[in-house]
Amino acid sequence: MTAETPILPPHIQAAQAQLSEALKRVPGGDLDLVTAPWGEIESAVAKLLGGPFSFQRPEHQMIALGLSGVFGARLMKEAKAFWFPNRDALEGANLGFEEALVMLSPFGAVVDALSASKLERLEQIAVDIRRSIAQVRFQAPPGQPPVRLGARDYQRLFDPGFLQFAVLDTARAKQAWDSKPNELVREVRDALGRTKPPMPEEAKQQFESQILGSLSRLDAGKPLSEQVELAPRVAELMAHLFATVGGTGSAPEEFWQELILPLLFIGVPESFPPIDDEELEAFRQGADVLSLFVEVVPYSRRAPEEGLLGAIDVSALKLPHPAFQRVQAPRLLQIDANAVLELVKDFDADKTRDALERFSTYLEEKSGAKAQESEPGRQMQEAALLLLTDLRRSLTEAKGQLMLRRLTEAEAASEPAVAVVRQALQGPRIIL
Repeated sequence: MTAETPILPPHIQAAQAQLSEALKRVPGGDLDLVTAPWGEIESAVAKLLGGPFSFQRPEHQMIALGLSGVFGARLMKEAKAFWFPNRDALEGANLGFEEALVMLSPFGAVVDALSASKLERLEQIAVDIRRSIAQVRFQAPPGQPPVRLGARDYQRLFDPGFLQFAVLDTARAKQAWDSKPNELVREVRDALGRTKPPMPEEAKQQFESQILGSLSRLDAGKPLSEQVELAPRVAELMAHLFATVGGTGSAPEEFWQELILPLLFIGVPESFPPIDDEELEAFRQGADVLSLFVEVVPYSRRAPEEGLLGAIDVSALKLPHPAFQRVQAPRLLQIDANAVLELVKDFDADKTRDALERFSTYLEEKSGAKAQESEPGRQMQEAALLLLTDLRRSLTEAKGQLMLRRLTEAEAASEPAVAVVRQALQGPRIIL
């Protein structure tokens, strides 16, 4: 793992520049925002706000976003911070630190400080962060360079950029959410000892510390559903462990939205549209056939104008349990299965594969060049067809409620281990 060049997200950079220009037009606002005391900045910002800070006002949100860029710039300078994409964050990005695993939402910190009219709180947050980093700074073994984390490492751990469709037995999910944390700990710990094949000791210890540790810190006297907001990811995982009875593998959100789901709307065309020179040149240069197929071939059925992943109308979405109304960014969404089944019921992997082969031949005829098949391109195509096959099978064979799970890349990578625990939890138990 290596540190990377810090990059300020464009929308935050624009908000910071806009704030700087706006402040120059108020008395005392011509400041170096990265070095000026927070008290002086607050005095100038108060004139821009024109009254108490209100998160409901877009112009106030823009001021807060600009200040989050300023706060981030200070931490980049003082504590080796960097921005990384995070879909859970209101601003779409958070700060990470290369010397210790510490994550911060500058926007959230700024909003809290502005709401209390005390921007100087940000300096105390910076002090606390520097102290935390000093306490938990990564220690490298003798003779080895120190470990440094970068934006890619944080994104893998914290950005929920992977998606998985799952079918949940709603009765089992409700039972898990209505259970008390100590009951869930006991059930999962018992399952860890019954996994087949046996779970490696290192993986078992990680599961114990991260998952069961989080459950153990909750109030043992209250059902999980009454304290979902304290550990939303664990609550979502409990439903997955106890209640998932079918589903697909996981893949990056962009892969679902830009390549996989469009195949359902395109269908199996009998003919193909004219190809322009730019697309033919891309084919000559080795562009993969699947990407060109979804870019060039028109949809045979109408997609929602504003829908999840460009495919699922928002009216088909709801929370899996009322308790998740208290969660800021739930990663588990219930989907009207009929809406997706209508899309996927006629999908046939072999027919789609044949359409892609015919399209490749069509491109060869129009471009005068042979297709440059690559192993990554072939794997991408087969992965797309497999995920859609799994989705169709899950909706037609598994009995339950369709859900969409958002996962980080690290969580997606741990799915094989989670599946082993899930099988132990849901499988028959032999009592001697």
